[in-house]
Amino acid sequence: MNHKSSFIKLYQKQILGWIIAVIGICTSLYFGIDKKIVVFVTFVISIFTQMFVGLGALIGMIPIVGPIIIKIVSIPVFWFFNAMGYVVSGIAIKKGYATELAKSRIVTLGLLIGIIIGYILGHMIPLK
Repeated sequence: MNHKSSFIKLYQKQILGWIIAVIGICTSLYFGIDKKIVVFVTFVISIFTQMFVGLGALIGMIPIVGPIIIKIVSIPVFWFFNAMGYVVSGIAIKKGYATELAKSRIVTLGLLIGIIIGYILGHMIPLK
C-alpha cells in the first residue's frame, strides 16, 4: 500500500493533468467543437506541458510490454521526420538553396551523432 500511495503522490500533477485533458477533450467533442481544433489545442498544450512525455514514462514503466509499446510508437515518428526532411530537401534543392541545405544537413548529422553517443554512454555508465 505504501508503494502505491508514494506513486500517486509522486505523479499527482501528471495524473490530474491527464484527467483534466481527457475531460476537456470529451466535453469539447460532446458539444460539437471541430475535431481539428481539438487536436490542435491538445497538441499545443501538450508541447508546453510535456504531457506526452509523462504518458510515455508511465507506459514505459509497465514490465516487459511497456518498452516495446514505446518503441513501436516512437520509431515511426522518427521515420516520419526523416521522410519530411527528404521532401523539404528536394523542394529546397529545386529552389536553389543547396548550400544552406548542406549546412543544415551537417548540423542534423551532428545532432544525430550526439544522440547516438548519449544513448550509448547512458547505457554504459550506470547512474546508481
